[in-house]
Amino acid sequence: MTKYVMDALGVDQPRADHLRKQYWAQYGTTLAGLMREHNVDPAPYLIDVHDISFAELEPDPLLAAHILALPGRRIVYTNGTAPYAENVLNARGLSGLFDAVYGVEHAGYLPKPERAAFEAIFTLDGVTTETAAMFEDDPRNLQAPHEMGMKTVHVAPEAHNADHIHHHTDDLSGFLKKLR
Repeated sequence: MTKYVMDALGVDQPRADHLRKQYWAQYGTTLAGLMREHNVDPAPYLIDVHDISFAELEPDPLLAAHILALPGRRIVYTNGTAPYAENVLNARGLSGLFDAVYGVEHAGYLPKPERAAFEAIFTLDGVTTETAAMFEDDPRNLQAPHEMGMKTVHVAPEAHNADHIHHHTDDLSGFLKKLR
């Protein structure tokens, strides 16, 4: 991402790294900041930053089994693109477990944590928020789903205590197993 910012804006590495972090903090994603502050076209950016190797990712059959056992629709919603998410799912052995995969492009390039982004995806999928749960590694991306009536699960090594987080886990597979 830093390299893309350097090339797109003609800035040096320290400035590009600063802007990348600033835009992520301020707008939810580096891309959102680039679009709003510099009118950057999202498509080339998303192609470039998602052109990575997935070789280090390993399949997780236990996680796959726990996801498969969940009731109701299972969807993925990412600030990346849907094709990128599909590549990650494939590398982790989780392909075919989800009813739909949505990327930032499905929300008109609005990123999480913007409520309008969630509204776009939930409307597109027909999600009934009162009977759904949102799993997320970034605690700020759980605020809008919580406000919309969803249960929220923060999945990260360190707990983040906030009123909009119902559950925290550092072991997603173990957490899902307990739901069964």
